[in-house]
Parts: sequence; structure tokens; C-alpha cells
Amino acid sequence: MPTRPYRCIYWSRNRVDGTAEQVARALESILLSARRDNRRLGVTGALAFNRGLFAQLLEGEIRAVEMVFEKIQRDERHGDIQVLVFGPATERAFRAWPMAFLGRTPEEHRRFAEAGDEDAASADRPEAKRLLDIVRTLAVEDPGQDR
Repeated sequence: MPTRPYRCIYWSRNRVDGTAEQVARALESILLSARRDNRRLGVTGALAFNRGLFAQLLEGEIRAVEMVFEKIQRDERHGDIQVLVFGPATERAFRAWPMAFLGRTPEEHRRFAEAGDEDAASADRPEAKRLLDIVRTLAVEDPGQDR
């Protein structure tokens, strides 16, 4: 019998400096590494990005989610990490994606900004459910495997 999945949702500040091209390369590196590691560990989820902030949702076996999140906490590209949710989930929201990415288009940036901005991440925490709903909506609108 499969175990109940765990979910981690967090915000972090982007610590990648440089031109838009340098930031894009760093982001691509994050995604390649996440997809490789997540496939190996059976973790799924989504990463949203709007230049100033990352928001990520991870789902899977508790130990696998912990391992991925521990690696993120050591990653210098993330700063001021704030965990919004860490606990059991009834089901995976992103079972088909080792790591969906939301942040390539102006519309995705705008929708992610609805959930919060840099000031919101350090002051009043946005609701994790709202972030999950926005990320789910964007993923459903364009269900490409690796987005």
C-alpha cells in the first residue's frame, strides 16, 4: 500500500545576481538538477519564479521531500527561505511533473505576483493554499511535461 505523500511549500528570495541571461542560465541549471534528482527520488512538484522570488511545491515520500528541501536550504541561490507548509497531503497535485516551471511568460509572472511579492515574503506570509491554487491553475492551463 503506498504511503501518504508529504508536501512542502516554501518561498525564498532569489540570490542570483546578473543580467537577465545570467539569471535564465542559473534558473535552467536549477531546473535540470531538480528534474534529475526528483525523478531519482520520486518527488514531484512545481517551481514558480518572478525574478525576485522563488516559490516551490514539493511532493513525495517524507524522507525524499526532506532530502530535496535540505539541498535547497544549502543552495546559495535561495535566501530567506520561509516554509509555508510541511505535512501530509491527501494526494499529489503534480503527479506528472518531476518539476513543472512557471515563470516563462509575462502572464505567469503576473499570476505569481498575485500570490505575493518580495515585500509580502518577508512581512505577511501569503496563504499556501492560494499559492497552490495559482500554481495548479497555471500548470493546468499549459500541461506540458517539463514546461
